[in-house]
Amino acid sequence: MLGEKVGELHASATTKVLPAEGSTPRFETTVEGSGTLLGVEINWLATYWSELNADGTLYGECPNQGVIMSGDGIGTFKANGSGRFTDEGGAYFRGSAFFRTSSPSLASLNGAALVHEWDVDADGNGTWNLWEWK
Repeated sequence: MLGEKVGELHASATTKVLPAEGSTPRFETTVEGSGTLLGVEINWLATYWSELNADGTLYGECPNQGVIMSGDGIGTFKANGSGRFTDEGGAYFRGSAFFRTSSPSLASLNGAALVHEWDVDADGNGTWNLWEWK
């Protein structure tokens, strides 16, 4: 069951093409931004890879290459998702995310499963919304 919204993060995203695996195009995206998690102001950085499937869908993973920084600690996250390119030149992903943090104000993220929506426009402006998955 979908629980409360726990975060809204904004970021600028830059994507580059990676060598294909067979005939599957691959991309690497880096993001940097800020926002709120559990009402706490944070800064965040991440790198994720994605691949374009033959049916036009995307699959991507951030394999523990995400970092969050709050005033009282740091943390890391893993995320994955599937999505598509948009007609306007952006992309979207829907998936899951898992955090580990030493920050007392964000400690309830430890062990929690979150679902997310990552939307990025053609100019690289992204929004990451996160909800608790109960």
